[in-house]
Amino acid sequence: MARARGQSIGEGLKIPHTVSLKVLRLSRPSLYNHNPLSNTDPKHALSISPRASLAYPTAHARDTLTITPLLSLPSSFQSAYVGEEFSCTLCANNELLSEDTTRSISSLRLLAEMQTPSNSAGIPLDFQTSSTPSASASDSARTLGNGKSDDDDGNGDEAAVFESGDSRQSIVNVNLSEEGIHVLAVTVTYTETSLTTEGDGASSGKVRTFRKLYQFVAQSLVGVRTKAGDLPARKDGLGRYALEAQLENLGERSVALEAVAVTPKPPFKSTSLNWDIFGAGTDPAHSPILNPRDVMQVAFLLEEQVDEVDESRGSGDKLILGQLNIQWRSAMGDKGSLSTGWLTGRKK
Repeated sequence: MARARGQSIGEGLKIPHTVSLKVLRLSRPSLYNHNPLSNTDPKHALSISPRASLAYPTAHARDTLTITPLLSLPSSFQSAYVGEEFSCTLCANNELLSEDTTRSISSLRLLAEMQTPSNSAGIPLDFQTSSTPSASASDSARTLGNGKSDDDDGNGDEAAVFESGDSRQSIVNVNLSEEGIHVLAVTVTYTETSLTTEGDGASSGKVRTFRKLYQFVAQSLVGVRTKAGDLPARKDGLGRYALEAQLENLGERSVALEAVAVTPKPPFKSTSLNWDIFGAGTDPAHSPILNPRDVMQVAFLLEEQVDEVDESRGSGDKLILGQLNIQWRSAMGDKGSLSTGWLTGRKK
């Protein structure tokens, strides 16, 4: 995670910002693990009630929601995986006290961009904004990390006054497509206006801005290793190839493989040789489960088609066969997908 840099002497003399920023990751809950306790003699001085092993111990079931004892929120940032969607909420909070009538905040603007290993300049992110009358974001929520902030001049757009104690919340979603260090850069710009002592008008105003960086690492969840081999040609002389792939769960949680398919390059046609060919009638095939460090083999048959235009000729002695596409879901329903580059075979 990002680490806050040391504060210089010049920064220490600057006026603190009246708008604060919190960046919180959004993720699904997980199933709570219950560790049952053995029954003990209630008359014994050291006896422990079996309810002590519950997430929310209570003698009355109506005191909690039905799913409350079953689910628990993550206590840390957890891992970010390639192929899945990264979501977070940006909370800009007006820290002015309600009795402070000497200043007002307006023209609040949030800008977010994601810096990736292949694009250090940053990719602008779109989000939806909503205002809530909360004093500040919950301190118990987990943050991405400590940010770096810099004062700079900026230009704010005309907007409604940002009332004291209000919070502007925005949700950002981005699909992680590559491994390595990612940096979420958030820029907050607002206008701080000093009011006259009588409160009948503004005496001066200035645009203030600060920028914070939040760093995290995207890791591979599903590792892929492929191998292509040629098979004996058919009687009509058209070529055939076998494409094998080894899928490994490199993460810390189990996933269900919803689909593993090959997008063939003409003139090839792909036929799956995996679990989806054993479906009974119209019943969908059972999705295999990959637990952490599990490895699974999949295979496909690629055959040339006589009525297709040949677009698979690569350079040298290589033949372009197609791309491998993988889709999965986590235990709580998080979607993920991954596509390989063009896979090649040897020309006959």
